[in-house]
Amino acid sequence: QVQLVESGGGLVQPGGSLRLSCAASGSIFRINAMGWYRQAPGKQRELLAGLTYGGTTNYADSVKGRFTISGENAKNTVYLQMNSVKPEDTAVYYCHADVSSYNGSYIRNHYWGQGTQVTVSS
Repeated sequence: QVQLVESGGGLVQPGGSLRLSCAASGSIFRINAMGWYRQAPGKQRELLAGLTYGGTTNYADSVKGRFTISGENAKNTVYLQMNSVKPEDTAVYYCHADVSSYNGSYIRNHYWGQGTQVTVSS
């Protein structure tokens, strides 16, 4: 099993910055990719940013140029630097990981964090 623990959410003013962290632990052979999603009330969960093991990143148009995803492979940790935040960025933010584990054979699974609330308001 793999656990993802997120931190860094909270209340931030419009135009401000916030940094989210997500640390993975457990039965990890390799993290193939990690990403950040968010879900606002009444809306579907959407992918914001992804980071592959090889370092390739991708972003949703809604956050491109404002949010940056980065990671530390040695710590199995991914970050989301959020700059120039807007009220419409208010949502629960979720970390996702695509993980390969080894227990006699290789198994690949997807895992989710518990979510962290981000509220953008003055």
